[in-house]
Amino acid sequence: MDYERAIKPKKFSRQQAKLKAESYCAYQDRSQQEVRDKLYSWGLHQTDVEELIADLITENFLNEERFAFAYVSGKFKIKGWGKIKIKQGLKLHQIPQRLIQDALNHLEQDEYYYKLKGLLEKKAALLKESDPYKRKNKLVQYALSKGYENELIFDILTNNNL
Repeated sequence: MDYERAIKPKKFSRQQAKLKAESYCAYQDRSQQEVRDKLYSWGLHQTDVEELIADLITENFLNEERFAFAYVSGKFKIKGWGKIKIKQGLKLHQIPQRLIQDALNHLEQDEYYYKLKGLLEKKAALLKESDPYKRKNKLVQYALSKGYENELIFDILTNNNL
């Protein structure tokens, strides 16, 4: 009996799901897609899911613009991600292109530049590679994996002798 309960996903009524979704959204900003996936995992049907999402938007529990700005800010300041990686993450959350651009445009260019410069300096200090070409390549690969743009990476590496 307990085994069956463990493998069956819990089903919620529409009202239970609404209360749970409100607390889910109140805990941190969520995208509509995250909430939609969560509601489906609770066993709700499409009409209920879409109605609940509309209710959550109306009651300001769910706001795509607020989510996009919070996502960009968090991933940049905390994780040190560049615009390319942040943009990919927002696309996975199915955020509209216009909102993605608006949120990315709020990043300060100077702060963005110095964040990448700091990341590259920190990584350069850790590298044991003595061959300058291999060293530069490792720094470029690192910055690209963080989602920064080629031109900016090479600009920093060229102008700062890292």
